[in-house]
Amino acid sequence: MFQDSAHVDTFVLDRLPPRSQWPEFGYELPDLRLPDRLNCAQWLLDDRVAGGAGPRPCLIGEETSWSYAELQAAANRVAAVLRDDLGVVPGNRVLLLGPNSPMLVACWYAVMKAGGVAVTLVPHLKARELAEVARHAAIEVALCDRRSAGELIAAREWSELSRIAAWGGTDGDAADPGAGPLIDLDALMEDRPDDFATVPTFADDPCLIAFTSGSTGRPKAAVHTHRELAAMCACFQGAALNPAPGDVFTGSAPIAFTFGLLALACYPIHCGGSVVLLEKGGPEPLLRAVEEHAATICFTVPTVYRTWLRDHEPDLARRVATLRVAVSSGELLPAATWLAFHEATGISLVNVLGSTEMLHAFMSTGADPPRPGSVGKPVRGYRATILGADGTELKDGRTGLLAVKGPTGCRYLDDARQAEQVRNGWNLTGDLARRDADGYYWLEGRSDDVIVSAGYNISAMQVEETLLEHPQVRECAVVPRPDGLRGHVVKAYVVPGEGLPPGEEGARALQVFVTERIAGYKSPRVIEFLDRLPRTANGKIARQALRHRSAGSGQVRLFPD
Repeated sequence: MFQDSAHVDTFVLDRLPPRSQWPEFGYELPDLRLPDRLNCAQWLLDDRVAGGAGPRPCLIGEETSWSYAELQAAANRVAAVLRDDLGVVPGNRVLLLGPNSPMLVACWYAVMKAGGVAVTLVPHLKARELAEVARHAAIEVALCDRRSAGELIAAREWSELSRIAAWGGTDGDAADPGAGPLIDLDALMEDRPDDFATVPTFADDPCLIAFTSGSTGRPKAAVHTHRELAAMCACFQGAALNPAPGDVFTGSAPIAFTFGLLALACYPIHCGGSVVLLEKGGPEPLLRAVEEHAATICFTVPTVYRTWLRDHEPDLARRVATLRVAVSSGELLPAATWLAFHEATGISLVNVLGSTEMLHAFMSTGADPPRPGSVGKPVRGYRATILGADGTELKDGRTGLLAVKGPTGCRYLDDARQAEQVRNGWNLTGDLARRDADGYYWLEGRSDDVIVSAGYNISAMQVEETLLEHPQVRECAVVPRPDGLRGHVVKAYVVPGEGLPPGEEGARALQVFVTERIAGYKSPRVIEFLDRLPRTANGKIARQALRHRSAGSGQVRLFPD
């Protein structure tokens, strides 16, 4: 792999891990034997339009809707702007920032068409978080929704970002329009033609970098290629989806997450369907979208399904009557939630397990008889096993490290943690799991300190580091707290210094402090003040003891359930 490349800028290729640390890839299935020259935008979008899908509905946004031909034309114009006005050459990284919308999807396809490497981020990140990503991936060019421009402009102070082009709205929509000039992407697009010669990249050229939280706090950058993205589309469509051109997709995940990217920007187009895009995919907007647009396939997290049951159980079956597939991912799907949803609606939730490192789902319950609480069996094209601490494969019923192989895999950008992620060709997912005698897999927990809350991966270390910046925080530790709605929430144990009241006033002050510095969803929902943190015999914080204590007294909730 990577013996040939269309990349002029080889930054990503030069910073991949040593081949000895790569996982074992498998492309044995007939439909995974892809050509050496492959651009996923050509494969997904251009070929679909050429095949006659141009007039069909494609993207249904909150303010605009596009056909396949209109999406292609918009992507072509943006690609021309990237190449001709912003100086992007194949291999350059391009940061994309904005809520789910037709224009964000067009920009992603434009980066693919231009031979670039897309780095898509959620719009509520703060300036220093954006700058950290920009530095790590050496990003100079960004495309953003104008409403998200303020933090991106501020990030230039700590990064090499030099060219920021914005779409939509007016200058007044930027959080701080005086911080620096924005390039008007809409105006530049008007002068560009609807056609563009998609760069003939090689299948193994990197096309996206997805950043994911890790237990060390520093984001990890997972690199994926055109081949991996095409293979994922081919493999997952049989995981109970069996999509058709008439299907209407929708979901709550941001396209910035690989779960949302595949579910909302790739799978629908791969099958010729349409997708309803929501800027804010909370439980209520998503339920309205399912009902109003007669959605047939929905991707969201267990928290949303539980909220629907809690708030709408009497008429939920009627409101979701058009759904034939409801996919649950992002966090553990308890058997109780599966059973309650099935009883209320008659729908068997498809539980899937995936990761940013693997690009999307490698486990699914959809193709086999359901076993509530299980994550099912490997998706077509993948293999899985359970490894012991010494790397040996364990027998059925034994709990160990979940490991997988398939057509996608983990390759971090310039990161020594790659050595921890791959063992003898197996991708280690970070999950503790067991396999039963019938080949079904069951999760038992996480092997790291990432907190999964309502589908968001949150680095406990990053939250701790942010709290410790407060001058009146002496010590702190962050752990997950079980939550009936979100699966887990972030809980912080804080040893206050002089001047920080150990009660609701102090807790709210810390919440505001954290939210001003990192994304709001990472802020602790529960804070407990302690005189001192428990420690082990060697002086380390006794995190396991704190996890056991996490439902105890003395806590201050910052947000209502």
